Amino acid sequence: MVIEVGSVVEGVVSRITNFGAFIDIEGGKNGLVHISEISDVYVRDVRDFLSEGDKVQAKVINIDDRGKVALSLKQMKKQTPESEPSGTPSKNKAVRSERFERNDNKKAPRPVSASFEDKLSKFMKESDEKLADWKRKTDSKRGGRGSRRSD
Repeated sequence: MVIEVGSVVEGVVSRITNFGAFIDIEGGKNGLVHISEISDVYVRDVRDFLSEGDKVQAKVINIDDRGKVALSLKQMKKQTPESEPSGTPSKNKAVRSERFERNDNKKAPRPVSASFEDKLSKFMKESDEKLADWKRKTDSKRGGRGSRRSD
């Protein structure tokens, strides 16, 4: 079987490293799935998603001049959205229904629904308040505006 960029190959995970997993594919070749190509979510440890001996299908995303094959599991998942039944997220996927805004007064977070202009005006107001507060504190350390120098 000829391996081409864009084709789907099946193989067995042969070795796991900190930066990805090596997969033995058809034809006696070996390919690498980089840690960034394992899942759509942040992958801290490859072993959370793969283990040695797992059979996987991967998409060939690159073959360099030396014959090294770069594979992607993430792009395979994008091709087959029906691979997971709806309503049952995988154990490693973080499910977030809404984005939340940080709330400094330790109450429950509130959903973000403000427009860009609203966010910008809020940022400018908070920035001006912080700058005025900072000036007030530093002026008192220097003696303020009306202080005289004693000779």
